[in-house]
Amino acid sequence: MFLRKGFVLLPGLVTFAVLSCVFSAHAQTVDKANTQQLMDSSITTNPVLTPIPGTVATSSTALIPQPVEPTTQPSNVPEIAQSDVVNVGRRTRGGRSYIGVGANIGLSGGETSLGDGNFAVLSKVGFTNAFSIRPSAIFGDNTTILIPVTYDFSLQQDEFTEPLPIAPYVGVGAAINTGDNSQVAFLVSGGIDVPLNAQFTATASVNAGFFDQIDVGLLVGVGYNFNGF
Repeated sequence: MFLRKGFVLLPGLVTFAVLSCVFSAHAQTVDKANTQQLMDSSITTNPVLTPIPGTVATSSTALIPQPVEPTTQPSNVPEIAQSDVVNVGRRTRGGRSYIGVGANIGLSGGETSLGDGNFAVLSKVGFTNAFSIRPSAIFGDNTTILIPVTYDFSLQQDEFTEPLPIAPYVGVGAAINTGDNSQVAFLVSGGIDVPLNAQFTATASVNAGFFDQIDVGLLVGVGYNFNGF
């Protein structure tokens, strides 16, 4: 009776043991797969750097690119305005400096050679982009020397158009009448320069000297251009 019951229970025990082994192996496989996935993800997101003997970098921060500071200078750095630099004999916005000859036509007065018709030597010497000195000498019985300081204009409508080939100027200075009755008087001058080519400039000006009486003359001539001293 006992042996008969043992034979009846034996197949059930064998079946239970087999199923237990299968389930245990499956659980171990799943657990290993999950563990491997967790390890892979941990390595990907949080890499660990092993310190290397003899080197300085021992952490992951050494491998992070650092921002590079720009080396160019700001574009709004003020620059010196070259147009205001004083340079004797320089070109102005009215044209180049020159020296030449011409004739004076007396318009009123006559006390000095400025009010008479006479031969003249004239010039323009630029100092800055806008200011010039225009010494001239009008020969006659008593030579008259004119020394006006003038402000030169440029008839340019805007920065996109070429300036007109006429450069007006106005100025004040001194008129010196030489001779026995030498006098120094206040001088007002105004005129235009007309560049003819790279070498020559035509000029015309009206000059008024306030002597005992006002002498006025029209000075016209042609000057030879030069670039500076």
